[in-house]
Amino acid sequence: QVQLVESGGGLVQAGGSLRLSCAAASRTIFISDNTMAWYRQAPGKQRELVAVTTTTGSTNYADSVKGRFAISRDNPKNTVFLQMNSLKPEDTAVYYCHLGGRPGYWGQGTQVTVSS
Repeated sequence: QVQLVESGGGLVQAGGSLRLSCAAASRTIFISDNTMAWYRQAPGKQRELVAVTTTTGSTNYADSVKGRFAISRDNPKNTVFLQMNSLKPEDTAVYYCHLGGRPGYWGQGTQVTVSS
């Protein structure tokens, strides 16, 4: 089992930046062995994939965040990050960290609110 704890969310003005962190707490499961991803869910909308990083270091992003968001990992610290720049009001959502495949493991989510 693994517990994913997200942090770094908050309220920011449009054009600002936030850095989300997701720390994986486990004695047997390590992010270095797993694909890690960030998802988000806005009110009334389905959860959507924002960014993903594989064990080989490759990354992929939703078109809506390309060039603005960057996913990275610190394997020794068992932590994955999402750097979010040039934030827009439409980025407002609860952001979730995900480890592994299907179903994998989910964090509890962290709220990001971008004001116009």
